[in-house]
Amino acid sequence: MDLKSPGAAHVSKGSPNTKETTADQTSKEGYSSRVITAVFLSLLLDLLGFTLILPLLPSILDHYSQKDDAVYNSLQNLVDWFRVTVRIPLDSKYNSVLFGGLIGSLFSLLQFISSPVIGAASDCYGRRPLVLLSTVGVMASYVLWVFSRSFSIFLLSRVVGGICKGNVSLCTAMVADLRNPQARNRGMAMIGVAFSLGFTLGPLLGAYFAQRPKEAGEFYQGPALLALAFSVADLLYIFVMLPETLHRDSEVNDMNSVVQGPGDLLNPVALFNFTAITRTEHAPPAQKMKNLKVLGMVYFTYLFLFSGLEFTLSFLTHQRFGFSSMDQGKMFFFIGITMATIQGGFARRIKPGNQIKTVRLAFISLIPAFLLIGIAWNMLLLYTGLMLYSFAAAVVVPCLSTQVSAHGSSSQKGMVMGILRSLGALARACGPIVASSVYWLAGAETCFLIYAVLFVVPLVLLNQLEKWKDD
Repeated sequence: MDLKSPGAAHVSKGSPNTKETTADQTSKEGYSSRVITAVFLSLLLDLLGFTLILPLLPSILDHYSQKDDAVYNSLQNLVDWFRVTVRIPLDSKYNSVLFGGLIGSLFSLLQFISSPVIGAASDCYGRRPLVLLSTVGVMASYVLWVFSRSFSIFLLSRVVGGICKGNVSLCTAMVADLRNPQARNRGMAMIGVAFSLGFTLGPLLGAYFAQRPKEAGEFYQGPALLALAFSVADLLYIFVMLPETLHRDSEVNDMNSVVQGPGDLLNPVALFNFTAITRTEHAPPAQKMKNLKVLGMVYFTYLFLFSGLEFTLSFLTHQRFGFSSMDQGKMFFFIGITMATIQGGFARRIKPGNQIKTVRLAFISLIPAFLLIGIAWNMLLLYTGLMLYSFAAAVVVPCLSTQVSAHGSSSQKGMVMGILRSLGALARACGPIVASSVYWLAGAETCFLIYAVLFVVPLVLLNQLEKWKDD
């Protein structure tokens, strides 16, 4: 029968198969919404606990500096060497930023090592068990923080947290598991919203709960206990509400059937080439692998440049405008709220296929953003630059994550997203060191000018991706 004939159309309209398909589609949409909601709330709880410490780092470091801790003194000597090498003025504010940056770089380096391993393990054993295990590890790091009477214990808590902090890459893998491109885009945008809300509300809660009488214990114990409470709530929520999203299209028995060698997940060259993906029997076609490598390089380049200027922003506002910690907090609150608004209202509605165009627009907006911030002599110029900065920060990572999530088979999503997260962690570990060196050696205006021009590099890479895509 001719399927275009009126009779066929009539049969098709009334057939039970069509109703079943519609019901099927509704069921899939409902499932996607449940996964996105569960991932969003779980990640928000995780990030609220993670960000409580951010406004407290300077006070915590000052606290341990008075205890004559050998580990602290060794790291302080390293910070002093770097300060002298790049000619940073002797200022307690700058010392706190640099010391906090050193601890942040250590955390990112540990993420660089652990993220691809955790992602690959989730491809074997499921997302849910790895999220639960990761959350238990994060809980252990908060327990150490509560009892960190010495800097050594505090540093150990950060090391344990850095190794176990797999929730972000696992949550992106769970969203990548969704078969519908629109649902994946919406999910990645909601992950961005969770980040914005977490990094906006968490520091405020941390600062509030640190205000406690001295007789009640160390000032950091209130935020540490709250972080532990958030992680316990997250663990319970994951156990009750978070579904398993890994599609068992093919059985994977152990890590050896996913990863041919540990170097594939630890060697930076192998990570940039996504070698672990190419070695499997379900490796994507050569054309998609080229696209994946370019996307990884774009992601790394963007975060390397962006995290570097994000780090030096505290130097600039303190040096040029005399910003106090409260002023800095207000500035980052503005950035966080702006990002959450853009992600919730715009980013999650970007249609599949438009992500690269949006990322290109964001990169272009970063050039005037950092030029304005670099030359800003008043608040109007500064906040105009920060508005453009917030737009880019809100859309680039969700859009690139959505693009990357389309690569790899269902049994590779965890590894793909873990490698992407690892490249981002490496960028965040190296970016601040390079940017702060340029800032103090060349000056604020020159630093921001150079970096604004360098955003042409990811733009060129995007053009290369389009050329390959059209081949």
